[in-house]
Amino acid sequence: MGDDEIDQIRANRMAEMQAQRGGGGGDQQQKQQERAKQMDDMKNGILSQILDQKARARLNTLMIAKPDKGRQVEAMLCQMAQSGQLGGKLGDDELKGLLDRMTSGQATSKVKFDRRRAAMDSDDDLDDL
Repeated sequence: MGDDEIDQIRANRMAEMQAQRGGGGGDQQQKQQERAKQMDDMKNGILSQILDQKARARLNTLMIAKPDKGRQVEAMLCQMAQSGQLGGKLGDDELKGLLDRMTSGQATSKVKFDRRRAAMDSDDDLDDL
């Protein structure tokens, strides 16, 4: 056996080992990326059909400010469109109403500040005079 044949056998064996170990996952990763891109395109197509320009702009603003909530609203809108709950295009006011209904069920967070425990209190400054 020559060096070329041994190198060829060695290369073939390495390729088999990588395939068994999952080294060929590049194809899988590429398929997942393609699938994610297709889902994103489909979602954008649905949203462009059911939202007018102002509502779409509001949703984009929401996606920038609160990405989790924006994805949740997008999923809800797509589900509503697929189930036939939406009659026509939603305007900005309808989207605002939908967002209000969605947030009314959630508890609002409150910030409580106890001035007595704060290190610098304005009342203490007056006592020193």
